Amino acid sequence: MRALILGALFVALAAPARGQEPATQKPFEPVSGQAGKDVVWVPSPPDMVNKLLEMARVTPNDLVMDLGSGDGRNIIAAAKLGARAIGVEYNPEMVELSRRLAAEAGVADKAQFVQADMYEYDISKANVLALFLLPVNMNRLAPKFYNLAPGSRIVANTFGIDGWEPDARVRLPPASECESWCEALLWIVPAKVAGSWTMGNGTMVLTQEYQHVQGTVTTGGKTEPVVMGKLLGNEIAFTAGGFAYKGLVSGNVIEGTVTTPMGDVPWRARR
Repeated sequence: MRALILGALFVALAAPARGQEPATQKPFEPVSGQAGKDVVWVPSPPDMVNKLLEMARVTPNDLVMDLGSGDGRNIIAAAKLGARAIGVEYNPEMVELSRRLAAEAGVADKAQFVQADMYEYDISKANVLALFLLPVNMNRLAPKFYNLAPGSRIVANTFGIDGWEPDARVRLPPASECESWCEALLWIVPAKVAGSWTMGNGTMVLTQEYQHVQGTVTTGGKTEPVVMGKLLGNEIAFTAGGFAYKGLVSGNVIEGTVTTPMGDVPWRARR
C-alpha cells in the first residue's frame, strides 16, 4: 500500500497542472558577440555578404567555402547564386540553424554545413573562400590558403593576412547597412614561381612573396634585375632590362610574350 501511495504521489508531482502546457525547448538563436571555439560570432550585414561574393565573382561553376560559417549567411548567399557551397562550423547548434535556414531559403541542395574544426578541414577543392575571421585566424590558415589552386579567390570582411597584400579592397559606402567592419578584401591565389628557369636565350631566377616577384634575368651574358614583378593567379608580369615580360604559368612552364623595341616576341621558360 505504501508503494502505491508513493507512486501516485510521484505521478501527481510529475504531471503538469491542469490547463498548463508542457514546457517546450526554445529554438536556438545566436547572439552577436557570443564566444566560439576560435572566434566570437559577429554576423556580416547583407550588404557586406553581397559585396564579398560580387568581388569573388561567384558563379555556378564555383565551390565556395566559409570557415567558421556561423549562421551560414555567406554559404546560403553563394548557393543562391548557383554555386556549390560548404560551411565549416564548430558549434553544432549553429550547424543545425544553418541547415534550417538553407532549407527555408530553398538552397539545401547546394548549401552544405559540416560540424568540424576549421583548422583541420580539407579546403583544397574550394576555389572561393568567403570569410569573416580575426587576423590570428587568417594568419594561421594562410599556408592552406596559399596552397589553393592558382586563381582561387579569397574574400574577407576587414581582417587580412600578415605579409599578403590584398589584390583589391572596397569600403562600403555610408549609405550601406554596415556600421563597423565595413571593408571587403580580395586575394587571388598566385601560382608558385620561385626557382631557376631556363629560356631559349638565357636563364631566370625568381624569388616570391605571395603575389610579389623579384629576381634576375640573364641573357647574352648580361644579368638584369626583375622589377615590378607581380602575379595575379597564374598570370605573371615583370620588367627586366627595359623589356616587359608577360606570361601564363602552368606548373613548371611559363609561356607568353616579351615586348621589345621591335614589337612583341614569344617567350617561354621552363623550371
